[in-house]
Parts: sequence; C-alpha cells; structure tokens
Amino acid sequence: MIARYLFRSVLPLCLLALAPALRADDAMLAKARAYIGPDAVLTAVNTLRFLGQLEVIEPGADTPGSAKIEIVFSSPDKQLITAKNDGQTETTALDGYDAWQRVSKADDPSGWRVNLLGPDQIKRLRANTFENLNFYRGIETRGGLIEDRGVVTIDGVACRKLAFIHGPGIVFVRSFDAATGRLMLTETDSGTQIREKGEIRAGGLRFPKTIETVNILPDGGQRIIRVNFESIEVNPSIDSTIFAVPTLRD
Repeated sequence: MIARYLFRSVLPLCLLALAPALRADDAMLAKARAYIGPDAVLTAVNTLRFLGQLEVIEPGADTPGSAKIEIVFSSPDKQLITAKNDGQTETTALDGYDAWQRVSKADDPSGWRVNLLGPDQIKRLRANTFENLNFYRGIETRGGLIEDRGVVTIDGVACRKLAFIHGPGIVFVRSFDAATGRLMLTETDSGTQIREKGEIRAGGLRFPKTIETVNILPDGGQRIIRVNFESIEVNPSIDSTIFAVPTLRD
C-alpha cells in the first residue's frame, strides 16, 4: 500500500491519469489502522497479552458464568487462551499447525486431560491469530482476500463493510465508521455478532476495554460472551514453550 503511494508521487504529471486508482477498501483500511495507532507501531507488534474477566450469559440463567482469562498471541501463528474459575482451568492453544485443549479440575490438578484439535479448528485459530496481530493488513499473503460489501448504517453511523475472507467458512465481516475508521461491528458467517466497547491504551495503541460476542442458538435464544480486559501488554517477552502440546511430565 505504501509502495503504491510512493510510486504515484513520483510519476510525471502527464501520466497521473494512467496510475491505478486507490481502491475504496485501501483507503478504509488505512483509516481503520490509523484509528488504532501509528502504522510503524502496528507493524512492529509481534506479541500481545490480555488479562481480564470472562462472563458467559446463557438464556434463562440466573447468574452468568465467570472466569479469569488470559489471552496471548505470538507472531506468526501462536495463541494461548487460559480461562480459570474455582472449579477448573481450561486452556486452548495453537502452535503453528498443532492445536490442543487442556482441562484440569481444581480439586484434582493431576487428573488433567488433553484433546488435539482438528484441521477446521486449527484453520480458525490460525486466522484468528493472524487477525489479532496484523490489524487488517496482509491477508493476501495468507491466500485470503478482502471484499468490499458497500455502505451500511450501524447504530446510526455510516459505515463501510469489508469482508476478510480466509477461506470457506472463515470470514470476518467488519463494518467501520466511514468517517473515523472505528470498528463498529464484526459478524461471522454463522451469524455471530461482535462489538467492541470502551478503550484501553497500551504500547501507543488503542484497544477495546470490552468485547461482547452474541451467538444465536439453534432454538433462537442468545448466548452472550463478554470479556472485560483489565490490562493489555504490547510486545511482552513470551516463552514459546507455553504453546507446545503438553507432555505427561507437564
């Protein structure tokens, strides 16, 4: 994208009319990235760590389920999510092309079990990791594409809707405030809606304070998953061994 700007800036005036026009999605993505922070800072992100509280609100439940949550991303393809409550600890991890889930009970720490995740789950985790570390740029290098789906109105705000397509069944459809670049809504092909609320500043970048996901259940009910972040670290030092599939000695 930057190379295109530089190339066009040095063209003779008589050739400007022949230069490729800036696509609407290029301009929108540049604005969306700028809303988060400076391009140089975004490009330098290699690791992220989020700490917070997780709430799961099931239809008809008197009180939400809750847990402490830690989310770690490491470039290019490593992710670790740990959710812990009084009863158990659940960890889901991606290590390149391996992914696993481990569950251990608080009253029997030695009785943990590990499940290896399948190809479809691995593809989704890889796409999710890429999205969180690359801030809307570079999907073409992964064999994906961005599709401009036009102008929509979200919560009374004029937005540009862009679909980030990683492959069959792995699509993030994002609606950005056309004026500011702020992300207003993310949708998936399964009908899930994700909204970001509030703000935390970390490492010179702007992150949401809360992420709220609404899943539509088969019976038409809604499951709400809410993560309230307490702290965010940009480029913390991460021990890469935490992503590896656990062994019997772990």
